[in-house]
Amino acid sequence: MSILVFGSLNIDHVYQVEHLVRPGETLPSTEYRRFQGGKGANQSVALARAGADVYLAGRIGPEGLWLRDAIAAEGVNVTHVGLDDQPTGHAIIQVDAAGENSILLYGGANLTVTSDDAHYVLSRFGEGDWLLLQNEISALPAILSETSERGLTVAFNPAPMTPEVLSYPLDVVSLFVVNQTEGAALAEIENASPKTIVEALQARFPDAAILLTLGGDGSLYARGGACIRTPAHSVEAVDTTAAGDTFTGYFIAERMAGESIEKSLALASKAAALCVTRPGAADSIPRRSELEGTPTASEE
Repeated sequence: MSILVFGSLNIDHVYQVEHLVRPGETLPSTEYRRFQGGKGANQSVALARAGADVYLAGRIGPEGLWLRDAIAAEGVNVTHVGLDDQPTGHAIIQVDAAGENSILLYGGANLTVTSDDAHYVLSRFGEGDWLLLQNEISALPAILSETSERGLTVAFNPAPMTPEVLSYPLDVVSLFVVNQTEGAALAEIENASPKTIVEALQARFPDAAILLTLGGDGSLYARGGACIRTPAHSVEAVDTTAAGDTFTGYFIAERMAGESIEKSLALASKAAALCVTRPGAADSIPRRSELEGTPTASEE
């Protein structure tokens, strides 16, 4: 069983600031660092470090070749990462003294993925394999449409959540991974509690599992009549970039390995907590060997 991550590869330009820049403000940065990033790349690294058999598909520009090499060094198969004449996608990331971030994203080569690319890559995968998607590449409707023919288990993290997502063929999705903002937008409701968001998403997508991440408040997983809540670990955050990607990768890797929902959530929570104590995106994702003694999720 393999997992294909069809997603973005970005160069992250990270600036340490006292507080996130306000409109009209010019603010000096105390530190600048460059990291590998992009939700597709981050989640593929998390999956690989969790022990999954991972393939990454996407596109980069000439200045992004080092990204592909770095991800390959993690054990991710990058055969389907193509080279484009557009600039590599990149992100401008501010990180404040409390570890919170603000991200400006430029799609670049990530937005040159075509329906032909989707057909070519997906034809290499089939029954029993997983597909993990985010919303940072083009051709997502074509990718989703083709999965129904191939028997893939589809997980979708609709980040960034845009109005176009609502028109995608989402009935093929088996697992939605969303934060509270994304979940509310996907359910088309406002100012709702986590429980209300989950219930609304279950009503809209009755055949899918819903995994709602809540930052410092943990997560909620729901499928059918079961709802499982997992607490977050209390840590001193340095940089929250890639925490959600780490959680997603570890959770799916555990489920692919046949572990229970409770154990999968517990390990994902611990991995995400360790991630935020370090700077960077993919660089901050922990390896399985660093995670020992995870707590058990609680059922509601």
